[in-house]
Order: sequence, then C-alpha cells, then structure tokens
Amino acid sequence: MVKKSSLYRSIWASCDELRGLKQAMMQALLTDQGGFAFIRRNLHHVQRGRGFNTLGELEIPEAALEELLVNALIHRDYFTSASIRLMVFADRVEIVSPGHLPDSLSVEDIRQGKTNRRNPTLTEHASKVLPYRGLGSGIPRALQAWPRIELINDVTGNQFSAVVWRSETEWASTTDPVTPQVTPQATPQVTAEVQRLLGVVQGEMKRAAIQATLDLKDRKHFQDAYLRPALESGFIEMTLPDKPPSSKQRYRLTTNGQQILQLLHKEPPTP
Repeated sequence: MVKKSSLYRSIWASCDELRGLKQAMMQALLTDQGGFAFIRRNLHHVQRGRGFNTLGELEIPEAALEELLVNALIHRDYFTSASIRLMVFADRVEIVSPGHLPDSLSVEDIRQGKTNRRNPTLTEHASKVLPYRGLGSGIPRALQAWPRIELINDVTGNQFSAVVWRSETEWASTTDPVTPQVTPQATPQVTAEVQRLLGVVQGEMKRAAIQATLDLKDRKHFQDAYLRPALESGFIEMTLPDKPPSSKQRYRLTTNGQQILQLLHKEPPTP
C-alpha cells in the first residue's frame, strides 16, 4: 500500500543533446552538476548501526542509483523529445525514462537480466564514458544492491519508470516538504495514467470527452486507471459532486491538480 507523501524536489534532465554520443552531457548526469548529485543532495545519510560520529552512507545504496541512472540513459527512446525525469519524494525516488520496453520485453525479463538493445551504437561506446558494465546486467545489480525497486512499463504513456522506495524510518518523520500544498490525500503517487489525464483536462469536460481525448476505448479501464485515481488524489473534481451519475456531470482540475501539473511540466533548467 502506498503511503502519503509530499513532493520534495524534482529535476528534469534534458537528453536532447545526447544524440551523437555527446560525452559531456552523458557524464553530467552522474557528476556533481547532474542527476546523481541532485538525488544525493536530497537523500539522507544514515549510520546503519555504526557509531554516531561515523560519516554514514546514503540511505539508498549509490550502486543501485548509479545502475538505474545509467540504464535510463542507455535504453531511453531518443526518437522522442521527452526528457528523463528525476523526482525525489518523501518516501521514494522516481526515475522516469522516455520509451516503454521495446518489442516483447517484459519487466520480469529485465529483472532476470534479459535485454533488447534499443540503442546499439550507444551501448558499444557507453563503457568509455559511463560506469556501464554490460548489456542486461544493470537492473539485476540494482535489485541486488536495493531490492525495494518497483519497475513500471507504461506502454500507453510510452515511458519506463523505476520507483526506488526509501526506508520508512527515513521519511516518516519528515516535516518540511518544499511544496506542502501539493499533498494528495488518498493516492499519493502520481501515476503515468493520472499524469496523462491531467494533461488533457481543459476547463470543464465530460467523462466521454476526456476518454476520447486520451484515445481510450475501454471505459472501465479509463475509470479504474485514470478517472478514479485522479478524483481520489484530489487532482480533479466533479462539477456536480452530489449527483455523480448525472448526464450533466463534468470534471475539472482542482488547485492541487493545477499545481502538480505545473511541476510535472516544468521546463528543464537553463545551463
């Protein structure tokens, strides 16, 4: 069960300039100016049973984070202009990479080390510019270092997510989130489906209009995966809350929904 969380910080690591094996941009994601440093800054260092005065170590092993970041760079879809997104929440870290798993590859396959090279030229040169240790080995190594990793292959949203859960003792007592006003009450994780729904709601729209805009045929799937989670999270609301089945019922973004949409669509920072 997903527990309530608050969004701490987020960064969008633009990968548009990575085409042509631009070594500097690839290394940046794992250096002090890039994504690895961003995640490291926003996680706790813990003692793990050692003396109080010891330096401690990152609450999520760096080896796991490194493997997931490299995996996002190597296997993302470079034919889309979307960016790799790194988000640190109070209870998890999310690494979202453009492009779902290619061909018939499944989440269980990659957990077992199977792979399908989306970017063969990139993988051939990766070991020269990144801590890349071989095809299909990254995800198993990340899971070995930190088993609390959830892998989500979103075919509809055309993206692949690695959700790295933090230890409860590290986030349960946190009291100072950066954006406390955006605190979902029932379903704290903004799923890819909810993100898509928020992105198409304009003004007040009927259920059928939202479903058609998303190009979804199955009404039950739309209600279960998109509409209901967005309502329960407080991101959208009914215009006639006392009459849910009304033929005049419409849906609109709430203040929380508008705020989370702005965060999700925030442009990458200018170098």
